[in-house]
Formats: sequence, C-alpha cells, structure tokens
Amino acid sequence: MDMIKTAERTYYAPQGGHPGQNELLTGRAVFTEAYAVIPKGVMQDIVTSPLPFWDKTRAWIIARPLSGFAETFSQYVVEVLPDGGSERPELDAGAEGVLFVVEGELTVSVAGKQNVLAPGGFAFLPPASGWTVRNESAAAVRFHWIRKAYEAVDGLDVPEAFFSSDQDVAPSPMPGTEGRWATTRFVDPADMRHDMHVTIVTLKPGAVIPFAETHVMEHGLYVLEGKAVYRLNQDWVEVEAGDFMWLRAFCPQACYAGGPGNFRYLLYKDVNRHARLGGYLGSRAR
Repeated sequence: MDMIKTAERTYYAPQGGHPGQNELLTGRAVFTEAYAVIPKGVMQDIVTSPLPFWDKTRAWIIARPLSGFAETFSQYVVEVLPDGGSERPELDAGAEGVLFVVEGELTVSVAGKQNVLAPGGFAFLPPASGWTVRNESAAAVRFHWIRKAYEAVDGLDVPEAFFSSDQDVAPSPMPGTEGRWATTRFVDPADMRHDMHVTIVTLKPGAVIPFAETHVMEHGLYVLEGKAVYRLNQDWVEVEAGDFMWLRAFCPQACYAGGPGNFRYLLYKDVNRHARLGGYLGSRAR
C-alpha cells in the first residue's frame, strides 16, 4: 500500500447542514449562458445526491453535461463516511476520472494495489481500469471526482493510472510573472494521450491574470483557498474558498487575487483534441 503524502496546505471542503429559518435568502449564486457561480453556501444537505453502489456516501454534483451548461465533463464533491465506499464506483466503461482529496483519507485500489490519498492527493483513473474506493479511516473523507468521456485517438495509447499529490509537484511559474502566478501540473502538457488536464492554479496576494482569456477550453474552477475578484464574461464577481465556477468555451475570464493569503483553485479543462464537427457535417462528408 502506498501513502500519498499530505500537502502542507489547506483545502476547503463542504460540510453540509442547513441555514436557519431566521437567515436572509440573499446569496451569490449566478447562472448564465456563459458562466455559473455556485457559492459554498449553496452546498447544503438538501442538494446532495446518493450514488448507485456507493455505501455511506453523498455527493454535491456541481457540474454535469447539460444544454446551456457543462458540455465535456461532470464534477462532484463526494463525502464518504468511515467504512463507506464502492466496489463499482464508475458505471460508464468509457469514462476517465480524476480524484482530488480535500479532507480526510481515501483508499483507492487499481489492479490490486492500494493507494491512500491524504489531503492534496491526486489520482488519474483511465477508462475501464476497475478502480475501487474505501474510507478505511475513522473520519469522513471529502474529495473531488471529475469525470469525462475519454476521446480515443487511433495511434495513441490510453494513458495509465497514476497517483500524485499537490506536495509532490512543483508549481510552474507563468512567464513574466516572477512566480506570482503559477500552475501545478500533474500531467505533462505535451502528452497527447491525455484529453483533459486537472491542475491547481496559485495566485499570490495582489497577483493578476492580466488579460481576458478567451479560448476554446471549457473550465470548471473550485476555489481551494483564499479569495479573489473574478472577471466572467462582462461581470466582476467575488469568490472565495469553497465556491465553484463553470466557464463555457470562449467565455472571457481574468482575475485579481485578494486577501492576505494565496488564492488557489482546482482547474479542469479539455485539451489536445480536434474540435468536434456536428453530426450534420459528419454525416454529409464523403
């Protein structure tokens, strides 16, 4: 059994519960055609979902393929109580997955080998890898589970399963930022076998993404630590640890990091594949 090292960092994890009847309704949730903001206060008990063949488990489903919403991925925040887990976690044989632990310890088994992920622990799980998960600790474990239908390419192998952690990967500074903006990459960007990247972006206090990024990659961003003001399309929104943002492809985006500490978020994006052509064009091609 391998123990993936605990990162010397903090990560926000939802705890559930419900607000009192005497609290105001006002919130920060936003849903538009270009982006959505799901603030941490929305992740209450009433919006959790049980999952087939998972024991002692509930999930906050914060992104799913949907017309006018996420198109390429789904993302859950999963809570598993002690002695819970699943021997059949993924029912879609074509789905790849990434797990990222934010609280507690999760035992992930692939091909008969066990790996224990502590906070900051990362796992990539290719399609049909037969992985299983258990919480063998005495406390609840909470982790992100990002799922995507793997886009196979003739001549490229399917990537193998691997395990890593936030602590084990040195962030790569963005050019010209003097290290104030950096990305923790768990996959080599030049590895064409991978069709999605899940990274961690770190902005030091006062750092900025200095232009409105407008690109083909769809994004899911979960704020792990700190706070910032984020530009989404034409709007500026305040976000903090525990908030989730979905950004449609080509949605303009930028941000200023605020607060006394680092602003860090878990970032999903689809990469390394041709843009899909519609069924109409494909059916007419000869």
